[in-house]
Amino acid sequence: MVAVTDAFDVLVLGAGSGGYACALRAAQLGLSVGLVERDRLGGTCLHVGCIPTKALLHAGEIADAARDAADFGVRAQLDGIDMPGVNAYKDKVVARLFKGLTGLIASRGITVIEGEGTLVGPHEVRVGETGYTGRHLVLATGSAARSLPGLEVDGERVLTSEHALALDRVPASVVVLGGGVIGCEFASVWRSFGAEVTILEALPRLVPTEDEASSAALQRAFRKRGIRALTSTPFESVSRTESGVVVRTQGGESLEADLLLVAVGRGPVTAGLGFEDQGITLDRGFVRVDDRLRTGVAEVYAVGDIVAGPQLAHRGFAQGIFVAEQIAGLDPASIDDLGIPRVTYSHPEVASVGLTEQAARERYGEVETLVYDLGGNGKSQILGTQGFVKLIRHPDGPVVGLHLVGDRVGELIGEAQLIYGWEAVPDDVAPLVHAHPTQNEALGEAFLALAGKPLHAHS
Repeated sequence: MVAVTDAFDVLVLGAGSGGYACALRAAQLGLSVGLVERDRLGGTCLHVGCIPTKALLHAGEIADAARDAADFGVRAQLDGIDMPGVNAYKDKVVARLFKGLTGLIASRGITVIEGEGTLVGPHEVRVGETGYTGRHLVLATGSAARSLPGLEVDGERVLTSEHALALDRVPASVVVLGGGVIGCEFASVWRSFGAEVTILEALPRLVPTEDEASSAALQRAFRKRGIRALTSTPFESVSRTESGVVVRTQGGESLEADLLLVAVGRGPVTAGLGFEDQGITLDRGFVRVDDRLRTGVAEVYAVGDIVAGPQLAHRGFAQGIFVAEQIAGLDPASIDDLGIPRVTYSHPEVASVGLTEQAARERYGEVETLVYDLGGNGKSQILGTQGFVKLIRHPDGPVVGLHLVGDRVGELIGEAQLIYGWEAVPDDVAPLVHAHPTQNEALGEAFLALAGKPLHAHS
């Protein structure tokens, strides 16, 4: 017989970005919270996603700096990559954040329930031989790496990103299947570490959800770095050899490499958890919700990667907080997915918020665009990076899309998000004073130009 505990005000299934943010905010609002997690607090983002991949990318940035030190008048050289040392650095970052998160959750009085949770009632989750109930249930079970039909991932020569994070060596050569965010980030870091990299993408361009100008700029930059990108080139098959793999494309080309990284996206983790048995509707595995993140079953919500849309940790954070506040009766504003910043942390970075030019034209017809080249930005020249700020404006109205390419431009996306959310017109932003020399000035210069008074830009 399954023992059923007393009910929580909020029972959260999954302790990744969306789940733990919901738990923390709900506890802060005075609600009793149970948090079910089968693995480790922090989920994919902390342990096998955002944090460890960005640690690797920073190590790659240091490798590039050492390799190019002479360009800055510094006598240094790159003797090689110590992957055990890189992994120790990466793991130390993750461990410190995990310890902090664990302590934070404990300090809020949240009950952590360890184990695989399955829905056995509209508001009941079974973990082992114990049932836990909540007046409100929040589904936050996250995502897992996808593959392609017939493509077997063995974890040795055919890898997902999770396998790649655990590699104890730098491969001499890699084929990256998928030119989205994950594929481009791993391609970038492996190239920084000295590997020969080929990206295989079935769609016509890299990072295909970004603005076309951003995709083109990233592909040019990758070409200069020696990263080969084969776009409009579908995958056909992979075979294993004594020393690596041979990847064949539908165009008939054969690519030999040490490893194949499968980076074709992530799918929702919802199968076999009892969701549909309790009346929750799934669409291609994603939980169907309304704009208040309600599932259609009373007092059952879903957040994060199991909700169709951008699979971003900060989107999960925002949705978790939103649901906690809604449960507490605070009536928060609905979340606009277009207003959520997007960053690909490659070298160079790609960042954006709002509509692409194509999407803006489809929505509004005519739009006004402006591109400010980072060649006119002093700090970007100091850093030795190229790229641009691109603004897309509704005619005689607000700026509806901001797109940036260049090293460290991900740090500018906070201001870009405020501008988008503000529904600012160029004359609103042009008077703002930006510190000199900073890359933030590039946003200021772009808005000065769009307002008809360019300073360090040609009219």
